[in-house]
This record gives sequence, C-alpha cells and structure tokens, in this order.
Amino acid sequence: MTNVISNNNLKCTVALAALQDVMDPEIGLNIVDLGLIYQVDFDEEEKIVYCTMTLTTQFCPMGESITSAATESLKLSFPEYEVNVELTFDPPWSHELISEAGREFLNER
Repeated sequence: MTNVISNNNLKCTVALAALQDVMDPEIGLNIVDLGLIYQVDFDEEEKIVYCTMTLTTQFCPMGESITSAATESLKLSFPEYEVNVELTFDPPWSHELISEAGREFLNER
C-alpha cells in the first residue's frame, strides 16, 4: 500500500479506498496511487477526519477541484464525521511517491 500516516489504520484503509475514486484529471490516476495523501487521522471525541495531502505542483490548476472531491469522498465514507482536508507542500510531491500500481498504470499509457 502507501506510506500514509494514521492514528487508526482500519479507518485509514476505508478512507484510502474512498479516496481512490478521486482522480487527478490531468494525469488520469487516483490521488492515493499518485502519492498525494500524506496523513489521515481520526478525532473520535470530536468526530473529525483530518486528511493532509499535497498536489503534484503548488500551481496545479485542478487543485481546488481535487481537494473538494477528496473532502466529498471522505464525507460519503464517514457521514457522522466532519472532514478537514489540508493542503501542504512540505515535503513537496515527487515521482517516488507514486505507488507500484500507479507506476504500472502510467507505464501502460
């Protein structure tokens, strides 16, 4: 799988499965296999999902669309939770973050 940090691995697996439906429209690969998801944490007391992610570039023209889709995807999987998606560019995204499945997909194109 990916190197996503989480305080709840079981719920993180559910979150990542949902986020695999979110595509980077320019690349045609989902944001999980692209390595854009850095961390997914769950605050059980406050019922909040915190997702820290990045984009392939700070100037990604689809950035707002991708983060909105990630938020909506997590809301569908965790309807009883508030969803907080935060963008970070530290560390910056690099090709090394692409999963094995993602590399295979991109090489087949």
